[in-house]
Amino acid sequence: MSRIGKRPIAVPAGVEVDIDGLTVRVQGPKGRLERTLRPEVRLVREENTLRVEPVNESRMARQQWGLWRTLVANMVEGVSTGYQKQLELTGVGYRASKQGRTLTLTVGFSHPVNIDPPEGIEFEVPNATNIIVRGYDKEKVGQVAAQIRSVRPPEPYKGKGIHYLGERIRRKVGKTGKR
Repeated sequence: MSRIGKRPIAVPAGVEVDIDGLTVRVQGPKGRLERTLRPEVRLVREENTLRVEPVNESRMARQQWGLWRTLVANMVEGVSTGYQKQLELTGVGYRASKQGRTLTLTVGFSHPVNIDPPEGIEFEVPNATNIIVRGYDKEKVGQVAAQIRSVRPPEPYKGKGIHYLGERIRRKVGKTGKR
């Protein structure tokens, strides 16, 4: 039995869940998400909660049970409260700015790097060295944050680059020179 899969998903007020066969649609104040379930699991609605159940006791059904419970719970949480990832720029002259919806990064290249957000994602730049990626789809938020980080990943000698807030960068000792 899946410990994660057994837990019910609470549906907060203002969130509508529509189950149509294998398709689940979740709509809330932040946005609307849709996903097609695997045939090994089914979604059951009970008043203000949802439950994911395996269709049978096969190995594949048990494997998918906890995964789909988490995916549906992320959909419900995303449309009700949303998700965010925070990034930090470290380095002399490294800065971020927002022009309209576009994020502009100056990170040591000969040109600024412009990143346009996909639908459902917005950027916030509280100061020149911090970026907040917000959205209602957890996968998109993580993917866009990873793309921003990949523009200039942190390097191990001085720690310069773009990294997640609180990320620990493994540092290396530089050359020691002849004695």
